[in-house]
Amino acid sequence: MRRVFGILAVLFLSLAGLAAAQAAVQVRVDIAAQRMQVTTSDGEVHNWVISSGRKGFRTPNGVYRPTRLERSWYSRKYGGAMPHSVFFRGGYAIHGTTAIGALGRPASHGCIRLHPTNAAKLFALVKKHGAGSTSIALNGAAPDNLSRFAKASGGTKTKIAKAKARNKAAIANAKAKKRAAIAQQRKTPNWDAARGQILLRPTIPASATGYQPWNAGPGWR
Repeated sequence: MRRVFGILAVLFLSLAGLAAAQAAVQVRVDIAAQRMQVTTSDGEVHNWVISSGRKGFRTPNGVYRPTRLERSWYSRKYGGAMPHSVFFRGGYAIHGTTAIGALGRPASHGCIRLHPTNAAKLFALVKKHGAGSTSIALNGAAPDNLSRFAKASGGTKTKIAKAKARNKAAIANAKAKKRAAIAQQRKTPNWDAARGQILLRPTIPASATGYQPWNAGPGWR
């Protein structure tokens, strides 16, 4: 079994070397290290930090060539912007990301994320030299503990769910306060009505000396 794996590893390296030898732009992605090295036939060398697929969304290993370039792209499946996308296998692409803080650990749905500036640079290099002269080699796997951390750090769906829960709690709290205010208002005496009754109520007995009601009649004096 080890011999088979050894032969496969040699074949992979041979294919990567062959593709690289014929490519004007060589992109090598070390998924375990979360790094990307880019070299060109005219002497440019770049070394950038990346984010690969987190646990459950592994980035595929292999040697590829760009299949299409999209300067501005939006993922309807995962709900995220993918500026300067260099697609290399189906929906997998190297692209820019706004989640800059997650770079250096697995955090994507399988794509290779770059800082927006670096993604724009790679896009320009592939555009300049041509997709047919570009080699993209991906190798390795990220440790699962990094993937679990990235997954637990949140995501668009998690943030939306938390925001909805907070909004629902705020609405329920407002309704409870309103009900409490109405109940308190019903319990509170109507002081205006009570004051009117007090003013109309005689404070001196009718039999008191020198007191006669206002409508005492003809005998009033």
